[in-house]
Amino acid sequence: MSVSNREMEFIISSSLFHTKLQKKVDNQLSYHGISFTEYLIMNQLNSAPNKTMRRIELAESIGITASGVTRLLAPMEKIKLVKKEVNPRDARVSLVKLTKVGEQLFKEATVSFGHGAKILMEPLSESQLDKLIELTNRLMYVQSK
Repeated sequence: MSVSNREMEFIISSSLFHTKLQKKVDNQLSYHGISFTEYLIMNQLNSAPNKTMRRIELAESIGITASGVTRLLAPMEKIKLVKKEVNPRDARVSLVKLTKVGEQLFKEATVSFGHGAKILMEPLSESQLDKLIELTNRLMYVQSK
């Protein structure tokens, strides 16, 4: 199977777009003292049952290593955004829970994130944005197999 220049162009432009997008989002979230990756962690925890997840599941859900999530969680624990919880059935399982402080910060940061996302996506029509989401999800699904 040969790779066309268009495929390579897409990969390169997607990577550059991702970098620029993440910088802009990080800038929006910096007003709340968090990074985009920390926001992703809080987002996953916020939508989890009891706002609690296993560390390994949390890492996988945002696409980083278990040690990477552990490094990110340490300062978040220090400022009481998340806390460790013991699994009553298995002490070896490391759980993370979003705290009330974390929930409040997440709620406030989501407003800023929403405003930033709207501005970033302004050049696209609603149907173009729908198509972009559909195509991106299709590529992510294929890559996760």
